[in-house]
Amino acid sequence: EVQLVESGGGLAQAGGSLRLSCAASGFTFDDYAIGWFRQAPGKEREGVSCISISDGSTYYADSVKGRFTISSDNAKNTVYLQMNSLKPEDTAVYYCAALIWACAGWDEYDYWGQGTQVTVSS
Repeated sequence: EVQLVESGGGLAQAGGSLRLSCAASGFTFDDYAIGWFRQAPGKEREGVSCISISDGSTYYADSVKGRFTISSDNAKNTVYLQMNSLKPEDTAVYYCAALIWACAGWDEYDYWGQGTQVTVSS
């Protein structure tokens, strides 16, 4: 059974940091890319960052570039999203998702996690 389980969400103050984790199981981790998405109330889902596990290449949305860092621990089948300099507009439910082979835009991901809430207070 494929599973993506997010953790690490919570409440942070503006300027603070949080680290999200996405633990993957049930598929060949090295054959996939893992993306992070977020959705705030009343807004469309937004692609935040992606990492291709096979070669470690990374991608970021302009809104988080320079503040967020995506990384993977292949031995643990886990992807992390380090979020620094948080802003109130980063408040959203954050999801991780898996896409076969490599990062390629923000559409048509194969598997999704259940999401974790991130709330940033001003």
